[in-house]
Amino acid sequence: MEKLKWILALALLSLRLHPLALMRIRPARRINGHLSLPGDKAISHRAAIISALSSGTSRIENFSTADDCVATLACLKKMGVGVKFETGGKALLIEGVGLEGLRAPRSPLDCRNSGSTMRMLAGVLAGQSFEAVLTGDESLRERPMNRIIKPLELMGARVESNEGRAPLRINGSRPLKAISYEMPVASAQVKTCILLAGLFANGRTEVIESSGRTRDHTERMLHCYGVDIKTSDLQNANLLSNKISLEPPAELKAHDGAIAGDISSAAFFIAAAALLPGSKLEIKRVGLNPTRTQFLSTLRSLGADIRQELIDYGGWIDFPDFNEIYGDLFVDGGPGLAPTEEGESNVLRGALIPQLIDELPMLAVLGTQVIGGLTIRDASELRLKETDRIAATVENLRAMGVEVEEHEDGLTILSRTRLRGARLDSHGDHRIAMAFSVAALVAEGDSEIEGADCVSVSFPEFYTLLESVVER
Repeated sequence: MEKLKWILALALLSLRLHPLALMRIRPARRINGHLSLPGDKAISHRAAIISALSSGTSRIENFSTADDCVATLACLKKMGVGVKFETGGKALLIEGVGLEGLRAPRSPLDCRNSGSTMRMLAGVLAGQSFEAVLTGDESLRERPMNRIIKPLELMGARVESNEGRAPLRINGSRPLKAISYEMPVASAQVKTCILLAGLFANGRTEVIESSGRTRDHTERMLHCYGVDIKTSDLQNANLLSNKISLEPPAELKAHDGAIAGDISSAAFFIAAAALLPGSKLEIKRVGLNPTRTQFLSTLRSLGADIRQELIDYGGWIDFPDFNEIYGDLFVDGGPGLAPTEEGESNVLRGALIPQLIDELPMLAVLGTQVIGGLTIRDASELRLKETDRIAATVENLRAMGVEVEEHEDGLTILSRTRLRGARLDSHGDHRIAMAFSVAALVAEGDSEIEGADCVSVSFPEFYTLLESVVER
C-alpha cells in the first residue's frame, strides 16, 4: 500500500498537481487504451463490514483504495476486528469476530468524509450492548442523519445527535425490535443501515423502497454470507418499488471473493471516450450490476457507442464473487451526441434519478455536448452530498461558457456549447473534480481545477489512469 502511494505521488507530480492541489489539464485529442479499475467502493464497504460480523476469515481481492473505505477499515479495527493485507497487497484479510464479538471502541469512530461508513456502521452499532460515537470531518458532520436515526430508534436503539447531524452517540439494544419500514427517500445507505440492524433484531425486518429502487449490493452480499433475505425481483433494475425482508441468522459465514472494478469510477473514462471523436477504450472486469448500469443506458440513449460483454453471471444463488455481475466495456468515440428519441432522452427525472445519483455531475457535463441540451430534475438529494453538487456543477459550467438554469432540484442546459478552458472549483468534492476534469479534456484552452486532491476520497488513481489513456 505504501508503494502504491509513492507511485501515485510521483505520477501526480508529472501531471502538474501543484502544492495547493491545483490541477492543470490540457485539451485531449482522443482517449485510447485499456484500463483495469480499483474495486467498487460501495461493494468494498459492505464486504468489510459484513466480513467483520462473520465467523472466520474472509479473503477479499481488489478491495477499493478509496479513502472512504480506509475509514471503514480503521473503524472496524478500533472495535477489535482483524484487518490486514496479504504480502504484496493483492487481497485483504478480514478476521471476523461474529455477530456477538465487537468490542466497545475506546474513542470516537472517525468516519472521515464517508457517509457510507457512518450510516452503515450506525446500523451495526444499534444492535450492540455498548455505547459508541460516530463522527467525521466538517463536511460529513453537516450531512443529514435523521433518515437513519428515525428507523434505528423505532428498532429500540437510542441515538443522540447534533440536531440530526453527526456526531452520533449510539446506545445499542440487543435484541432490537424488528420493523417494517417504508423509506421516505431512496437511499441505499439508509436501506443498508436498517438491514444490518436487522441482523440483531428479534424477527423479520422489512424495508420497502417506494421512492425508487436503489443499488442492491447489500442484499446480494448478505445472501453470500448465509442470511435468509428475500426481495421482490433482484433481476429487474427498473422496478419502481421493492420490498426486502431479512430473517436474522444465528451466524454469518466467512466468504472469499473478488470485487469488480467500480462502475461509478468507470463513468468518467466512458464519458471522456464518448465525447472525443476517434476514441477507443476498453475497461476490463467492471461491475455491471443492473442497479448500477443506468448510466450506460442513458449514454446510449444520447447516442454514445458502448458495448458490454459479460464475463460470468451465476445469478442469485452461490455466485462466488458476492453474487455480482461483471464484464468488459468497449467505448468508441463518435462525431457527437444526439438523443436517439427526440425530446425524451433530454430529460432525466423520477425513478431514474436514484440509479444515476453518483453520475449526475458527469451527465451534466455530457449534456453540454448533446444536441438540444439536457435537463435534470427530482435530484434535490445532490444538495446534501459532500457539497451542494447542483450549485457546484452550475457554477463550473457557467465558468466554461455554458448557458444553464439552476433549479431547486436540478438544472437545465439549454443547448450544445463549445466549452472554454477555465479556473474551476471542486469545492472539495471528488465527483465534481473528476467530472470537470473530463470537461477540461474537451474544452478549448487549458483549465485549472482547485482542490483536485479530493479525488482520493473515492479514486486515488484517477489522474494517473486518465493520463495513461489520453492522447494529445
